[in-house]
Amino acid sequence: MKLPRVYPILDTQSLAARACDPETAAHAWLDGGVRILQFRHKRQWTRPVFEVAERIADACRERGAVFVINDRADMAKLLGAGLHVGQDDLALADARRLLGMETFLGHSTHNPQQIAAAAAELVSYVAFGPVFSTASKENPDPVVGLEELRACRARCSSPLVAIGGITRQNVSAVFAAGADSAAVISDLLPENCTSANLRRRMEEWQQLAQM
Repeated sequence: MKLPRVYPILDTQSLAARACDPETAAHAWLDGGVRILQFRHKRQWTRPVFEVAERIADACRERGAVFVINDRADMAKLLGAGLHVGQDDLALADARRLLGMETFLGHSTHNPQQIAAAAAELVSYVAFGPVFSTASKENPDPVVGLEELRACRARCSSPLVAIGGITRQNVSAVFAAGADSAAVISDLLPENCTSANLRRRMEEWQQLAQM
C-alpha cells in the first residue's frame, strides 16, 4: 500500500499526560482524515486496555484505515491488526511466522546497519529516527538529523517513515529529505484535548501533508 503522509501514533502515556482519552483521539483523528493509526502502549496490557484497543480497531475497520499495534505481536494477531516492532522486540521473521506474510509490518531503525538489515526482510515500511529530539520515549536513541534521513532515503528501497520530534514547524523539511510519511505523537495533541480540537489539529496536519 501507499503510505499516508501522516502516520498518527496513539501513545497512551502521552495521552494520559494531557488527560486525553485514546478513543476520543482516535475517533477525532479518523474524522479528520486519518488512514493509518498506531496504538502504542508500553505498559501492562490489562483487559481494559485490550478492550479500548479492540474498539479503536473496529472504528479503523469501519473507516477503511489501517490499524497497527506497537511491539505486541500477540495483541496484533488477536485484533487482526498490523504490527510495528523495534530493535529489541520480536524478530521480523518470527513476526511473519506468527502473523503471516500478508500482515502489515513496520520496523524501527536508527542507523545505516539497521537499515541494511531491514532491507533484507519483507517489511511494509521502515521507520527511521529520531530525526529530532523527542520526549515521547523514556530512553530515546541518538538524534539522527535530516542529513542522515536523506542518506537513509538513498539506501532504503522500502517506504520510509520518519519519526521523532516531528512537528508542524519542521515536517516540510522531513518530506523534503525524502520521507514518505511522518509519524507524529505530541504535536497531534492540543492543550485542550476536546474532540473538536483534536479533529482540527489533524485537519491542519492533513493540509500540511499535501503541500
